[in-house]
Amino acid sequence: MKRYSVFALAREAARHHTGWERAWRSPLPKSDYEVVIVGAGGHGLATAYYLARNHGIRNIAVLEKGWLGGGNTGRNTTIIRSNYLQDESAAIYEKARGLYETLSQDLNYNIMFSPRGVMMLCQTEHELRAMKRTAHANRLAGIETEMVSPRRVKEIVKIIETGGPRYPVLGGLWQPRGGTARHDAVAWGYARAASDLGVDIIQQCEVTGVDRDGGAVTGVQTSRGAIGCKKLCVVVAGSSGVLAEMAGFRLPVESVALQALVSEPIKPCMDCVVMANTVHGYMSQSDKGEMVIGGGADGFNNYTQRGSFQHLEETVRALIETFPMISRLKMLRHWGGIVDMTGDRSPIISKTPVEGMFINCGWGTGGFKAIPGSGWATAEMVADGAPRALAAPFSLDRFTEGRMIDESVAAAVAH
Repeated sequence: MKRYSVFALAREAARHHTGWERAWRSPLPKSDYEVVIVGAGGHGLATAYYLARNHGIRNIAVLEKGWLGGGNTGRNTTIIRSNYLQDESAAIYEKARGLYETLSQDLNYNIMFSPRGVMMLCQTEHELRAMKRTAHANRLAGIETEMVSPRRVKEIVKIIETGGPRYPVLGGLWQPRGGTARHDAVAWGYARAASDLGVDIIQQCEVTGVDRDGGAVTGVQTSRGAIGCKKLCVVVAGSSGVLAEMAGFRLPVESVALQALVSEPIKPCMDCVVMANTVHGYMSQSDKGEMVIGGGADGFNNYTQRGSFQHLEETVRALIETFPMISRLKMLRHWGGIVDMTGDRSPIISKTPVEGMFINCGWGTGGFKAIPGSGWATAEMVADGAPRALAAPFSLDRFTEGRMIDESVAAAVAH
């Protein structure tokens, strides 16, 4: 793999950009691999990369039924934060946030990480108390957050209306080292680095069945033929339940659509991420000037990726009261992604009832921010055959043992 650098850019410019090589290989699938990972989104590609880099396992195939990064990785609103209440959540999200800070250098690919800060508004007395509790928990966990006054919120977010009659701003939880990154670039960077380490990334290869010998996995059936493996790792977000059923077990997850939209581009007006949890909306401004807006997940199970005007109208109507200026903007486009939700709104990183088969799912609406930490923890689990400390709390066993990691209420919002 040729390194990207300013010198490489100058060299290729001088020869009319004729020397660039493909970012990653597109090989034909082999008959057998040591590890097969189903799902070439951010989590699957990060798992493959860390398996190859950290654990020396190179005989890996990443199978994707569509195109690389074409699922939720390419459909999210790119928020990166780690200010969760529960210790287990804070640990894995902070691991991910820390890896994001140097990910461009590690992958030799500009993921456009922007540590612009994340502001979580407190617009009710209940929310103010909850966020103060989270701030104390973050301090104990070594995560840099702070509670700020309405006046400080206004200083950071110039376009906000803090004195609204329905949604006044009573304060905010500020994480200055949170931010955003370019979602496509994260997938492309991991794919390029993993491919360079020998990982086969095979697109347009849909898994149609899981092969078992007794209670152990032996391979998968795909639209491009049978592929054998010693270990199978399923990382397919909203389709997790479908793959689990192929293997003969059920998952405690539900699949729903999460919608988002962007406005027409305007001049820079907001240089941080703002989450208004009371109205269940969040907003940031992209490098192109678009206001990126998202809301809550649909209240019913579905697999649509088109979005619906009813849900977007509900989100925008509330946000307009906190950000009056956006009432004059036109919507440029909107879309939906399929997310997998657990009862406690925390992920599953676990062995499964099938020997040699592992699963990473249940990230709900907050999967993008976790990609590096999730890939790191899942790679450890696949390499060792059992999860280490980072992933251990998120095992399937917690649902039968009753030890939930409840972020559904603690985080105030599921993102």
